[in-house]
Amino acid sequence: MASVETAAEHERILREIESTDTNCIGPTLRSVYDGQEHGLFMDKLEGRIRNHDREIEKMCNHHFQGFVDSITELLKVRGEAQKLKSQVTDTNRRVQDDGKELLTAMDELRQCRLQQRNIATTIDKLAHCLPMLEMYSKLQEQMRAKRYYPALRTLEQLELSCLPQAGQYRFCGIMAENIPLLRTQIRDVSMSDLKDFLESIRKHSEKIGETAMKQAQVQRSLDSALSHQQSAGSGRRVRKEVGQSTELTGQGGSPQSEQDSGILDVEDEEEDEVPGAHELVDFSPVYRCLHIYTVLGARDTFESYYRKQRRKQARLVLQPHSNMHETLDGYRRYFNQIVGFFVVEDHVLHTTQGLVNRAYVEELWELALSKTTAALRTHSSYCTDPDLLLDLKNLIVLFADTLQGYGFPVNQLFDMLLEIRDQYGEILLKKWNGTFRQILDQDNYSPISVVSEEEYRCILGQFPFHDPELDKMAFPKKVPFSGFVPKVYMQLKEFIYACLKFSEDLHLSSSEIDDMIRKSTNLLLTRTLSNCLQYAIKKKNVSLAELVQIIINTTHLEQSCHFLEGFISNITNVPSDAINATKLYGTSTFKDARHAAEEEIYTSLNQKIDQFLQLADYDWMATQPKGQPSDYLSDLITFLCSTFSVFTNLPGKVIEHATMSGKVAQTACMSACKHLSTSMLQLLLEADVRQVSMGALHQFNVDVKECERFARAGPVPGFQGDTLLLAFIDLRQLLDLFTQWDWSTYLADYGRPTCKYLRVNPHTALALLEKMKDTSRKNNVFAQFRKNERDKQKLIDTVIKQLRNLISAQQS
Repeated sequence: MASVETAAEHERILREIESTDTNCIGPTLRSVYDGQEHGLFMDKLEGRIRNHDREIEKMCNHHFQGFVDSITELLKVRGEAQKLKSQVTDTNRRVQDDGKELLTAMDELRQCRLQQRNIATTIDKLAHCLPMLEMYSKLQEQMRAKRYYPALRTLEQLELSCLPQAGQYRFCGIMAENIPLLRTQIRDVSMSDLKDFLESIRKHSEKIGETAMKQAQVQRSLDSALSHQQSAGSGRRVRKEVGQSTELTGQGGSPQSEQDSGILDVEDEEEDEVPGAHELVDFSPVYRCLHIYTVLGARDTFESYYRKQRRKQARLVLQPHSNMHETLDGYRRYFNQIVGFFVVEDHVLHTTQGLVNRAYVEELWELALSKTTAALRTHSSYCTDPDLLLDLKNLIVLFADTLQGYGFPVNQLFDMLLEIRDQYGEILLKKWNGTFRQILDQDNYSPISVVSEEEYRCILGQFPFHDPELDKMAFPKKVPFSGFVPKVYMQLKEFIYACLKFSEDLHLSSSEIDDMIRKSTNLLLTRTLSNCLQYAIKKKNVSLAELVQIIINTTHLEQSCHFLEGFISNITNVPSDAINATKLYGTSTFKDARHAAEEEIYTSLNQKIDQFLQLADYDWMATQPKGQPSDYLSDLITFLCSTFSVFTNLPGKVIEHATMSGKVAQTACMSACKHLSTSMLQLLLEADVRQVSMGALHQFNVDVKECERFARAGPVPGFQGDTLLLAFIDLRQLLDLFTQWDWSTYLADYGRPTCKYLRVNPHTALALLEKMKDTSRKNNVFAQFRKNERDKQKLIDTVIKQLRNLISAQQS
């Protein structure tokens, strides 16, 4: 059984070797060598090989005849082949000989075709590169011509379109590497142009502003003429038209001009042709730089830089010169620079899209307003010339109207002008104070003498005066007032005109202007003119005649106040009887001045009386009177008579006043007499006079009688009866009491209305009696042993005792 299985296995292995690829026979052979029947297998394999050899031999024997036949035929074919080969070789030789020229021509043709193909390829490549080269040449030309925005556009087209189409060439690479450098160069050059532009407009802002303000002045003149024609002043300012200029409609827009100029030359322009402010400036550097930075994607950087630089320039422009207040040209240059700055910003605002916005411009304007108003307040406070301040006001109004025409709010400027108006009023008051004082100092305080009708009409034209009786008088004649009356009246009108000039163009209503003028005029009347009149009245060496003339003058000025009211109403078109109309205080001013003059007359007279009384030289120990008035009193009476004769020139209607009854002359005379009476009584009772004799008292009585004679003579007409004598009644009753020694009547009737010595004060009587008592004791030391003297001394002591009791009872 084992041998059968082994034989079957060997058979299988042999079949497998026969049917299997030699690459996979390894495992089969391994199984043979792993077994124990290796030799048996080899025998089996040898037998199989022999079988196959016998089969091959059989097959070869079967086909051998055919093979022999094939070899025979092949030998035959070899001969024919050799013949054919020789023929072919010969033919080839002939063909080669014949084709050598053709090959040469074909080779030449091939070389020609190759050159044609290369040329066509070169032309094609050049055709693709030529637009790029032309573009690059155009770029170089634009760069040389400083046309940077088109150059930037060309550069963009070159980079995005031409270079990619041209292919990969070395010169294309060089061009591509130069593109960022060219962009940087264009950006730097455009920024340099912008810096030059900013510096140029900074230097020329004054010229720009001057032109804009001239335009505003012309426009205002046209508006004023139109408003006069239509009889309706609107006060509005029409905004000037902005000139034709290219606005940025998108990032692909082009600037207005490619010429690098900042400020155009307008020096040769005719004076009567005022060019537009924006026409003085070439804004192309701004537009060009804005376009360039927009294309480069750095618009925000450009906007930030522009605004920052303009803010710095604004601060420089808004910084006034330290001596700006000295001349009007200083203010004009300051305003021109500010206007020029904002004209440029307004134009940039309206001709660019977002380079500056309204908020930015308003912020700059708020800064300018605060700085400008502060500077004007400071510098205008140094001004003491009203004409300069008025010119400054007109310049500020023109400045405000110019900027208002460009849409800037200017209410703060007009509010500040109201503050300056108050300062202007103060300066006017100081100027008119000097004018009034000069008029009053140079006046002769005499009635104006008129010798001709023309001269008389001239005075009436200067001052509202009408006197029918004076009109009928023949020349020469005198008007009652002196020269300062028409001069003061004309100066009052000039002051009103000056106030009106400042109030014009301040956008105020007629009632507001009227109120301002009236308040300023009231200040002039109540403060300035009043002080000047007080100065003229109170100054040294003013004669009574001058004081009398001042009274006459102030009366006429008082009567002219309603004419001033009408004058103000006419120039302001506001009725003086309007509800809110301020009334002039001229009446009270001139009344106060007149009262002061009257008081000065009284005071001057009293001072003169005091000077005469200082010359009094009484011998208070005299035993007998001289029998005639004292020299000082005679001189005093003579002076009073001559003085009161001056008052006869005062018309009764002139010297009437509201606060005191009577007339100035009568009042002055009564005041002088009362003061003389009081002063003489004080002279009698003064502490330095320790003793008074009866003889001295009789001499004093003689002087008092002389005073009474003067009063009774009526130095000033108009007193009823012995009214003037009442000024000396106190002194008269006192002297009668002592000279008549009527103590019993005085002591008995004291306190009764019918008392004979009602005006005698017990204190006065006691003081004088004690001086007489001391005199009696000193002069009659030895006479006291006489009975009469002793009785008199006792009587004096008794009267003194009774007077003291009377005083004590009165006090209790």
